[in-house]
Amino acid sequence: MEAMKESGTILSGEVTGGNKLGRRLGFPTANLTVDESFPAANGVYAARVTFGGKNYEAMANLGYKPSVSSNSKRVLEANLFGFEGDLYGRRIEIELLNFIRPEMRFDSFDALREAIACDRDVIEGVFRKRQK
Repeated sequence: MEAMKESGTILSGEVTGGNKLGRRLGFPTANLTVDESFPAANGVYAARVTFGGKNYEAMANLGYKPSVSSNSKRVLEANLFGFEGDLYGRRIEIELLNFIRPEMRFDSFDALREAIACDRDVIEGVFRKRQK
């Protein structure tokens, strides 16, 4: 699957706590609460996360997490490639670079984990192409 389109939309804010499901699935995320008016489609993106003067390639999901909750809050979750640590309470900036696919509901955590792994492969390919 190829990236669908470029976005370039940026959101910054303080990382909030989640339910730590991303960590249990093997893809820990930094979460930002997003206003309904934030001008980007819900779905999966190749993203760049910036904090502490460093940039990290990342995969991000924008939306309501329909597979894991009846969440009424719109959230932007980012899994930073090559980062280990705690970002709770830190201010970060997430730039949505390439839209990969719309947000979807999965019937099981195994199906969700598989989809996230596929998304990561696609997004790593996007970053390889950007480096050429």
